[in-house]
Amino acid sequence: MARGAGAVKHLPDPSYDVLDPNLVLGAYAVGVFPMADARDAAGVYWVEPRSRAVLPLDGFHLSRSLRKTVASDRFRVTADAAFEDVIALCAESADDRPDTWINTTIESAFTTLHFRGFAHSIECWDGDDLVGGLYGLTLGKAFFGESMVSRATDASKVALAWLVARLRVGGFTLLDCQFQTPHLASLGAVEISRGDYVALLGAAIEGSLGGAASGAAPGDFGALDRLPLPPLSDGADTVSGPPLGKDIVQLLTQTS
Repeated sequence: MARGAGAVKHLPDPSYDVLDPNLVLGAYAVGVFPMADARDAAGVYWVEPRSRAVLPLDGFHLSRSLRKTVASDRFRVTADAAFEDVIALCAESADDRPDTWINTTIESAFTTLHFRGFAHSIECWDGDDLVGGLYGLTLGKAFFGESMVSRATDASKVALAWLVARLRVGGFTLLDCQFQTPHLASLGAVEISRGDYVALLGAAIEGSLGGAASGAAPGDFGALDRLPLPPLSDGADTVSGPPLGKDIVQLLTQTS
């Protein structure tokens, strides 16, 4: 979910002015992803880390302070409500990141994949202002985190907490964070070898691109939105509605 200076392999054909979304899906299926040298770069190149950061879905580190922030509903959190705005915000320069690897070629390809149901976003709102979030790609039971952004304290951490809860409910088995960073490590991400990653990836996406059917259903990114809410404290029947921060905390702290 972060681009860093870790050891990578630059694959052939480094320049693409247009990214075929099917090519992107095929690349992720073998552990490769695109990036650009800068926001205004004309093309992209392909990256394959020699070691990979993943966040075990049962190993998310929910600190006491983050637990309070999530439970307090400081931010209104949504999913797939503003994908194009999230990727644009991730692509913006900031004081701590003057340039970005997300060029318009990548932005266009992922927007197409969003409308095809493969790319998803989590948004954090302060009133009507988008103040943070993340986006990524789903394939089988894998979620490939692409980028997260924060324009308010802890907004990206809250988005990641909601993502982990959503993936757990949806039956996902792999959350790929790409390159390890101190920020991700503090939230529970670990670094594994490429060989171990390929094994996890293969199990997570088996049959998802038209290969031999595995008999297993793909991850369901929307499952969290269909969870029944608990009865109201006054004994009234269960009602429908979006999950709250306290529901996310419960999902993240319950044992499997």
